[in-house]
Amino acid sequence: MSKPGMGGALGTAVVLAAAGFLMGGCSRVENAPAERTSDTRLAEADQAFRNRQYEEAGVAYEALAEAALATGDTTTYVEACAMRARSYLIRDRADEGRPWLDRAIALADTSMPPGWSRCLGVRGRFEWKDGDLETATGTFLEMFDFCGKHGLHERAVDAAHMMALTGDPTQKYEWAMRGIEMAERGGMMGWLGPLWNNLGWDYVEAGRYDEARAALEKAREYHYAGTSELPKLIADYSVAHVLRLEGRLDESEAAMRAVFDWASRLKDEGSSDALEWMGLSRWELAEIAVSRGETGLALGMLSEALGELEEAGMPSWDETGWQSRKARVEELEHP
Repeated sequence: MSKPGMGGALGTAVVLAAAGFLMGGCSRVENAPAERTSDTRLAEADQAFRNRQYEEAGVAYEALAEAALATGDTTTYVEACAMRARSYLIRDRADEGRPWLDRAIALADTSMPPGWSRCLGVRGRFEWKDGDLETATGTFLEMFDFCGKHGLHERAVDAAHMMALTGDPTQKYEWAMRGIEMAERGGMMGWLGPLWNNLGWDYVEAGRYDEARAALEKAREYHYAGTSELPKLIADYSVAHVLRLEGRLDESEAAMRAVFDWASRLKDEGSSDALEWMGLSRWELAEIAVSRGETGLALGMLSEALGELEEAGMPSWDETGWQSRKARVEELEHP
């Protein structure tokens, strides 16, 4: 299974997300009123992006880019264009985003740390999505060094976080811990939930379940310190998933039923992400039934879960995971 946050709303914890999470960490020093206005508008667009309002954020970035171009504010133009590109990429519309990234890179250079660091972060994400992990890792390493040199500590944490996703197995653990240590030193509490989460899922993929549970429980502590419900729900899901992998079925079932009920309530309240987590938690409950030899019961639940995940758009944002789940049903139907 892929990490929560690696595709669609399944990117929330990371999506939280993965999707890098915080885009602040620097401010320009110009004192002209126009510059302060640009900074304010950029911060507002960044906040919308952090709130996963990607379409609204993208429109705001585009409007800001046009305004910055008209006034000759090159740094703001570069940052806005780069983030306009990212607002497309995170919605799996990379072809629409690339021209915006090209515009940013055409004017960016190392003399403008805010713009250059933003370009590196977005360029690396495009390389990551293209599957060129080696190039992406090199880009994020450049970003890490550059941001450290220029005091952009929050963006350096973002770079370490991304290297933990794109690096080889040895690099993943090293960079995950470097990101965590840097975030802890800098008091960047908003980063610690996603960073511990990603480390936990790296351990899951390696079959190191004790370490995975410890990391995911740590992530849950930080997510529960926030106010948003969905990261807390995803944190509970992640821990319950590992409990199943450890064979602690009763504990996993109780926790996963609570997640399903929670997701159901959020759906009733109009959450656009809740259906995905209903499907994922129902799927986990079905796998628990399989482990208990209740295959007939499990198949019915898996069918319902597939319907929920399809409606949530999983075939488009995680085609590999979708096909894997369909193959799992076939395997159980025709052992």
